[in-house]
Amino acid sequence: MTLIGYSQRIAAAVLLAVFGAALIFFTMHAAPGDPALAALGEGATPQAIAAFRLRWHLDEPLIIQFIWWLSSALQGQFGTSLTVASGMPVTSLILARLPNTVFIGVYALILAVLISVAAGTIAALKRGRNADVVATSAAIFGISMPDFWLSYVLIYAFALGTGWFPAYGFVQPQSAITGAIWSGTLPALAIAAPMAASFTRILRASLIEELHKDHVRVARSFGYGRLFVFAHFVFRNALIPYITVIGLQIRYLFGGTVIIERIFGIPGVGSLMVDGGFARDFPVVQACALTFLLCVLVVNMSVDAVCTALNPRRRW
Repeated sequence: MTLIGYSQRIAAAVLLAVFGAALIFFTMHAAPGDPALAALGEGATPQAIAAFRLRWHLDEPLIIQFIWWLSSALQGQFGTSLTVASGMPVTSLILARLPNTVFIGVYALILAVLISVAAGTIAALKRGRNADVVATSAAIFGISMPDFWLSYVLIYAFALGTGWFPAYGFVQPQSAITGAIWSGTLPALAIAAPMAASFTRILRASLIEELHKDHVRVARSFGYGRLFVFAHFVFRNALIPYITVIGLQIRYLFGGTVIIERIFGIPGVGSLMVDGGFARDFPVVQACALTFLLCVLVVNMSVDAVCTALNPRRRW
């Protein structure tokens, strides 16, 4: 990793963030619906609608609105909520809900990694045997499962059926971490299962490829133990494509939280964005979408840094 490569990566991320912000902004304003009608109701008078649009600068040209919003966003200010929480700063709304979304996302990612590392390793070492068939079949089944369908299955089995976990509601991690783990297990598992299936297939294929490379045979010929060879010459190199896939799947992780938070009643950024979409609250939806985009960019850059550390010959 060189300073020039790092700078180029930062510049590309900034340009992508600006392009994404523009796409989010103009897509929201091109969608049907009027925030004034959503806030005032269908029976609002033309004078009231005009006053609402004047108050929130919705009567100005779109390009002027975008420049004003982007300049405020660069300062960490995303405007004021129009309908969801009328008059409240959008930044405050996001900061209040972001810890819940981050907790569920990190919880789901940890579950996906633990499941996939165990299943992928067993499947690679037991290639062609019953354990490999079971792990591979489970991975195929997991990839084909929609997360919202799995959510209802988990609720029926482990909430309504056994009562082990709550079917609705969430304890915020700031209040009680154990309560957050307990109430967040089902939503995290619903997000983690499809990701774990994808991770398992990638890790299995990568491990099998590494197991048959020349340097692994040479290490074995030197008399190194099987565990030492696997840990230092196989698993380490297999982690590079595995971690790369994790970075790519972060987009699915944030997309899944939007649906899962609504199903389980989690007051997170995803559910806030859905509420803002239904209420035609432009600043809320734009800020939530841009927050997700920035998180994805940061994670992808972190993944590149980790892959470079695992393989110093790799360059950006």
